Amino acid sequence: MEGGNSPSLQLQQLPLATAAVSVQPHTDSFSYKENLIGALLAIFGHLVSSIALNLQKYSHIRLAGSKDPRAYFKTKTWWSGLSLLVLGELGVFSSYAFAPLSLIVPLSAVSVVASAIIGIIFIKEKWKPKEFLRRYVLSFVGCGLAVVGTYLLVTFGPNSHEKMTAENITRHLVSWPFLLYMLVEIIVFCLLLYFYKERNANYIVIILLLVALLGSMTVVTVKAVAGMILVSIQGTLQLDSPIFYIMLVCMIATAIYQATFLAQASQLYDSAQISSIGYILSTTAAISAGATFYLDFMGEDVLHICMFALGCLIAFLGVFLITRNRKKPVPFEPYISMDAMPGMQNMHDKGIAVQPDLKASFSYGALENNDSMPEIYTPATLPIVQEQHGSKGASAPPYRVLEHSKKE
Repeated sequence: MEGGNSPSLQLQQLPLATAAVSVQPHTDSFSYKENLIGALLAIFGHLVSSIALNLQKYSHIRLAGSKDPRAYFKTKTWWSGLSLLVLGELGVFSSYAFAPLSLIVPLSAVSVVASAIIGIIFIKEKWKPKEFLRRYVLSFVGCGLAVVGTYLLVTFGPNSHEKMTAENITRHLVSWPFLLYMLVEIIVFCLLLYFYKERNANYIVIILLLVALLGSMTVVTVKAVAGMILVSIQGTLQLDSPIFYIMLVCMIATAIYQATFLAQASQLYDSAQISSIGYILSTTAAISAGATFYLDFMGEDVLHICMFALGCLIAFLGVFLITRNRKKPVPFEPYISMDAMPGMQNMHDKGIAVQPDLKASFSYGALENNDSMPEIYTPATLPIVQEQHGSKGASAPPYRVLEHSKKE
């Protein structure tokens, strides 16, 4: 009996094992295909966005250097840049629905490389070959390192994929790793905000850390929203779930506050420093958020993780070298020309004394003079020195009397 049943059992189990083996490679190849689609969409989006921003910048510069009275939003160049910018952002947004979060975020280095190449191509100065190489050698090295880092990121990126359904997102949202990560992030964010607002610690690292922490939540919600839209397009409706609108509101709110802190940083520091430091901090925070929320590196071997980290470091170094080579803006001169001030006459204009105009405001910054107007604007003559001479026998007083006369 036992010997007769054993062959039938083996024949029944053999197709199941074969099916399990045949399905696994298909799943892996499909997941790698999704990684490639997401990476290509992200690279395309960043390239198009860089071209769009440079087109809009070119439109502003051309209007500023000409006598064209039109506003910038009435030119075809600016609208072309805006259309390309929307197309690029849609490409980056859709890439989050295919590839893991930790793979898409570091690919923003492509925009830095594209901006550097476009700046070199459209440069207006004429350089000699030796001067050109010496001037842009760091940019060339940085672009090469960024390309190598991008290749390593795409090749050894995480390969975790799951459908962004409302049930899966809710399960990740209440998981203890993400709750612990959120607790630490909220505490760090509150401390940084306290030092920035109350202690006036306007250091670039503090401001960009605030941007990075907000950006990590932005990309987490962006992937959730994009993934739920993709699942809905594929046939399973997810847009009627409350978690979709919660993620959508969080995405918009964090993006707005992130842009606010970036605007404040751009008023205090150079754009090159913001680009390099912001890229490093934002990428690190976003990868950490993706690893805790979506478990991007779950099941990955040590070699793939180490090579992915190496690709991130090489991309960081490339972005740093590219932004380090940018020209710094000329600082504002710490003096005020007298002839450039409103209501002031030229000091060397035919010897006329410098007097404020009656229609001008006699104040500088927050320092205001509260004296009455007639006393301020009444011109004073030079002091007249008079010596009192007494009688021959009396000695002269040991002082001089200074008289000031005012013209009413």
